[in-house]
Amino acid sequence: MSKNKKIALFIFATIVVVGLNIIKLPYYLNMPGDAYELSPIIEVDGGDAAEGKFMMTTVGVSRGKVNVLTYLWAKVAPYYELIPAERMRVHGETDQEYFYRQLHMMDTSQNVAIAVAYELANRPVEYKYNGVFVMSVIEGMDAKGKLEVGDRIFEVDNKPLLSSEEFIEYVGNLEKGDQVELSIEREGEVMKKQIIISPFPTEPTKTGVGISLVTDRDIDVQPEVKIDTNAVGGPSAGLMFTLEIYNQLTEGDLTKGYKIAGTGTMSYEGVVGPIGGIVHKIVAADKAGADYFLAPSEQGATDSNYTDAVHTANELGTDMKIIPIDTLDDAIRFLQSVEQQK
Repeated sequence: MSKNKKIALFIFATIVVVGLNIIKLPYYLNMPGDAYELSPIIEVDGGDAAEGKFMMTTVGVSRGKVNVLTYLWAKVAPYYELIPAERMRVHGETDQEYFYRQLHMMDTSQNVAIAVAYELANRPVEYKYNGVFVMSVIEGMDAKGKLEVGDRIFEVDNKPLLSSEEFIEYVGNLEKGDQVELSIEREGEVMKKQIIISPFPTEPTKTGVGISLVTDRDIDVQPEVKIDTNAVGGPSAGLMFTLEIYNQLTEGDLTKGYKIAGTGTMSYEGVVGPIGGIVHKIVAADKAGADYFLAPSEQGATDSNYTDAVHTANELGTDMKIIPIDTLDDAIRFLQSVEQQK
């Protein structure tokens, strides 16, 4: 082969490799994340120490859409999963908006965990309502371009707004073509936005502002509790947060000296909800040496998180025991039944 042909071949190969890295496909990548011990993350003032560990588990998620090389790798790598973009993002949502939404869901999850744990431990809990946060803005509606993810709405037509329920009730009494004035706070700046009530693109018989929202609620508790999760997002650590806080608040040690991982959302009623990525979390917990994994049972559904967790644990050949959980009470009863590690 001549020198010129070799150079041409090298240039062509370089272009192909660069192209495979640059071209983005409409998928995101999910993969096993990590298992984090919660006692360094959650600190109840004067709380009891534990011999074992409660651990939250995470899913590794690509920050952007995958390139061709990553796509091909995910097709053959074990426990790597390609997720269609429409399943990861609200329609029209940017990566930055998605990241913010995940972080805010984590904040909400922490507040729920604190409230549930303190109330169960018979400690006082006080709430302060500050309005609502915008979690997403729907394409094709008047709010798009006027409201942004992260805006805090604290007044509607100059009336103080405390919660998402109040907002939904107020807007529900308006009709197509009506205008509503929202007082918002955005990055420290207060402003007013006029929004026209319009039909939802996917549900033309329904009208609204065109946002999803969540109540901005602060919780005041004694003793104080500090939670530092850095940039971890999502609501799926609710169960494990609640157990860690409750364990620090009360006498005794629910861990019994074991490494206890798990996942599941937590409601104010103490109900444990399903999450995404259970397969990846089982891999993460096994890698961290967990003895038990608490998995949402979804009232015994055949396609529950628990069922998928058991299947993955069997594939891995792990000694980690998978425990079905529907409520916080289920989790506590199970932990109380475990013998102390010798």
